Amino acid sequence: MARIYWRSHGDGPPRAWGDFTSLGHGREPLIEPGSPKRLGTTNSTVVAKVFADRVKELEQVKVDRTVLGVERRMTLGAFVPQHLALRRQEATVTELWLKETGARLQSGAIHFFGADRPLLSITSREVLRFKIWLTEFPNGRGGTLSGSTQRKYIEALSGLFTAAIRERVYSGPNPIDGIVKPLESAPFEEWFEPWETAALLEAARTYRPTAPGRHLPECGYALLAFIALTGCRMREAFGIEVEDVDFTRRVIRIHPNSWRRLKTPRSARVVPLWPQLAEILSEYLGEFGSRLNRLLFPSERLLACGREGLITDSRKMLDRLGSRVGFQPGEVRWNKLRHGYATARLQTLDNGAPVAVFTVARELGHTGVHLVERIYGHLGEVHHRSEVVEFRSELYPEWLTRRRTSEDAIEQ
Repeated sequence: MARIYWRSHGDGPPRAWGDFTSLGHGREPLIEPGSPKRLGTTNSTVVAKVFADRVKELEQVKVDRTVLGVERRMTLGAFVPQHLALRRQEATVTELWLKETGARLQSGAIHFFGADRPLLSITSREVLRFKIWLTEFPNGRGGTLSGSTQRKYIEALSGLFTAAIRERVYSGPNPIDGIVKPLESAPFEEWFEPWETAALLEAARTYRPTAPGRHLPECGYALLAFIALTGCRMREAFGIEVEDVDFTRRVIRIHPNSWRRLKTPRSARVVPLWPQLAEILSEYLGEFGSRLNRLLFPSERLLACGREGLITDSRKMLDRLGSRVGFQPGEVRWNKLRHGYATARLQTLDNGAPVAVFTVARELGHTGVHLVERIYGHLGEVHHRSEVVEFRSELYPEWLTRRRTSEDAIEQ
């Protein structure tokens, strides 16, 4: 049975301790509430209350362990930092992932359920309400979250409950299981025709700001060309390092690093460094290479603060360039450039023969040809075979005329 006993500490007064062996916990000092030190109290008038509160707490833990199957009860707000700390210790995720996941849990789950909400009280029915709530959650740009972003919020919460079950602070199945996750918003079939990509590259090359604060990042033109001429995913391109570009062998190495992981473990690959991209990157490194450390396309905002880090949002830049070519806000996105590359690459020749679909699939980071055949095999409106992938503006003079007309309209 639990009991109170007193222990002497040198010449000081005896301090109160509790023996909680019968409750499966052992012995510990009975600390007075508000005491800055982890020492048993010497105040005999508060010992009984401290002891009774601790007995009640440990009895509840015993019930939770035997009846509910959890080691301890925790609130959502208390477990989020613990969950992120555990993931950091595992060293399987990047700091960027931890930052983004923490932000989604804070602005999503904690905002909806409340920081003081016990984890054990969150059910699948309430997760479904959370999913519905996300459909109307503002995105900070006058609209609501896209389907793909809603999915990331749901996946962040699912990962938290998976960890909670592992740490035995939540019992039962993951409440996310059985919840249909939101679908990706943008259709995969969207792509840019070669002249559209060429017009965007020309708009970036010749861009001049029309008002203060509307400049392009120093890496803007090179970054646009990099994704357009490699078919990289957005996050892959943001995390490319200078040493990954091999001008001698004319290849670019895409592999996981400390900045970001790849979509799948088998997404690591080597892609061609096409002549047009080699020209653009050579000029970019010649002009701005002295400011670069490891990243090829670092965040300009962080560089101004003396730090190196990934670009986090490039949508304003893309909208600004798109307006010069006649696109509406939101129409120019990195995935359309990626799909445009796949379409153009499928039309190239390899030693005089049409390039193999598997070759294109590997350059895009796919392990099989199914997605390439189903999604990228539309070939667009261009049926022109060439040895290289290129989007040079001089090949499409009619789009240059359209771009200049759009620029004139903007200036007015």
